[in-house]
Amino acid sequence: MSTQSTPDTDDAGTSDHPSRSDGFVRGVSGLIGGPLGDHAVALDRPAGRERRFWTAARIVLALACLTLALHWVQKSPCQDGAWQNNVQYTRFCYTDVLALYYAEGLNEGKVPYRDHPVEYPVLTGYFMGALGLPVHALGSDDPSINQGQWFYNLNALVLGALAVATVAVILALRRRRPWDAALFALAPALLLTATVNWDLLAVGLAAFGLLAWAKRRPVVAGVLLGLAGAAKLWPLFLLGPLLVLALRANRLRAALTATGAAVVAAIVVNLPAAVPYRENWDRFFELSDERDIDWGTLWYIGRYLDGKVGNAGQLGPFEWLNANTPTLNVLTYALFALACLGVAALALLAPRRPRLAQLAFLVVAAFLIFSKVWSQQFVLWLLPLAVLARPRWGAFLAWQVAEVCYFAAFYGELLGVATGRPVFPEGVFVLAATLRLVTVAVLCGLVVRDVLRPRRDPVRATYPDDPDGGVLDGAPDAPWLDRWRRGPALPAEPLTAAG
Repeated sequence: MSTQSTPDTDDAGTSDHPSRSDGFVRGVSGLIGGPLGDHAVALDRPAGRERRFWTAARIVLALACLTLALHWVQKSPCQDGAWQNNVQYTRFCYTDVLALYYAEGLNEGKVPYRDHPVEYPVLTGYFMGALGLPVHALGSDDPSINQGQWFYNLNALVLGALAVATVAVILALRRRRPWDAALFALAPALLLTATVNWDLLAVGLAAFGLLAWAKRRPVVAGVLLGLAGAAKLWPLFLLGPLLVLALRANRLRAALTATGAAVVAAIVVNLPAAVPYRENWDRFFELSDERDIDWGTLWYIGRYLDGKVGNAGQLGPFEWLNANTPTLNVLTYALFALACLGVAALALLAPRRPRLAQLAFLVVAAFLIFSKVWSQQFVLWLLPLAVLARPRWGAFLAWQVAEVCYFAAFYGELLGVATGRPVFPEGVFVLAATLRLVTVAVLCGLVVRDVLRPRRDPVRATYPDDPDGGVLDGAPDAPWLDRWRRGPALPAEPLTAAG
């Protein structure tokens, strides 16, 4: 009997209620009277059939809008661009969006790549120009307006819309589990970093790409992932899990179609800048190669430890890597490649085919763990993948607390550098970076455990197989896999999550 899920069967299912299914939420619910009761009939109707205005989906979307509004308020001290007395650090409101309006020459009407090298992939550069050049033109006609403030607010509006759209995508992918999207909508990291840079552009496009794949539209999925990869490179990493899972399910044609569409889309978007303005276009790749160890990374923590345990006058291993960037680059790429091979082995050897979101989260998390750059806003890359991979509140909130601690420590570090007076000992910042690293690694471990023990997977307690899988959803394993996979595949009936 087929286990493929369709929109109709999704609508017919009963919504998950975290106060019943999530141990952490069930415990916290005791503060307001305990888990949802058996007589809460209105809330227990099949998903998509609620008759109330404030459905779970609408509540979650409203919460996302509230979080983004609070983010705008939090960034408001910096919006006029008059950053006196290090207000951008003391108020935690620094944003690249405003700073780079001037640094990239947009305030002078410079066209990205044509007139000025841009340190980001092309779609981000195009996005900056598409919003920045009209603001410059408006400011040229009316000198009384604050161009930087207008540019920031216009970006905040568009990026905020992309964040809300990402929540809507999560809701569409989890129609039986609408409260999962609240993890993204209420994430402290979203509140603090939404417009620090343009990462939500790639996040939104990648989310729509995953939705298109789930709807069994591989060409559209590939184009969207290719566009997302032209904004930030990480969405292209999602093609790896897609191919490995398709190999296991004998659905390679769809995965190769999506991959081909992604490559073509990325090339087409890059060509207008790469061909006529090659040197300016190449700036992103040059910076990626030249950058040494950045704040908050695994390698930065190692440099700190070098200073604590090394011998005077001798370079420790991490300090040596910082002085030998080409070797550092090779090492980071090699470790990421090994991690990807491990994820591929997990996908092929697991007793039940993993879900796409689980492997996608592991791959992107591995990239960040081993990368020499881990900027504060990169947390946005992981947010939707974490929600789709493991919608459990306890470990998710622990990770978010670590991200908030790192955010505060990072600005303390920035203020110390700006004033020449350390705000706190370096060890405090290193501790915050370590907590962030450890909590992400723990989330990875929990996802791996869910893959190896699929009965613990909360999503499979609600769906028969993989609601994000598209053509993979409900597909049997390829016959060749039985010759070397460890043990038989588990049955594809709905599974019960543990606690």
